[in-house]
Amino acid sequence: MPMGSEPETAAPADHVEIWTDGGCKPNPGRGGWAAILRFGDHERELSGAEPATTNNRMELTAALAALEALKRPCTVVLHTDSEYLRNGVTRWHVGWVRRNWRNAAGDPVANMDLWRRLLAAAAVHRIEWRWVRGHAGDRMNERADVLATAARDRMR
Repeated sequence: MPMGSEPETAAPADHVEIWTDGGCKPNPGRGGWAAILRFGDHERELSGAEPATTNNRMELTAALAALEALKRPCTVVLHTDSEYLRNGVTRWHVGWVRRNWRNAAGDPVANMDLWRRLLAAAAVHRIEWRWVRGHAGDRMNERADVLATAARDRMR
């Protein structure tokens, strides 16, 4: 085979598993979010809280914080119990962008600031958005819920 005609092989992308959760009590009200990132044998936990927010904003913030924490492009499996997050990032955003960030009713998209940041952060990775049923025994989802609740409760 002549020099330079060998097939190019890309270095394998880092594989990261992420679990996210967010919530408020009451909704709207004081909220917390959390993300757990696993890369090989390493785990990192992120969490935070806001005094006046919504469940949906906390779900988006958890995913956004996790993706923004990655230092280079990765292959990601992101587990979420939020259908709002998963549907928005895998389906709905296409129409929102086409309609200049308006929803089907013609109103501005709720949480547009976070959606724009999330889509930009996601664009550099190859992501599988995996929905898990919340409060149904998924160990890592339950752990993310505990971290998000603890972050929210520390604001008292």
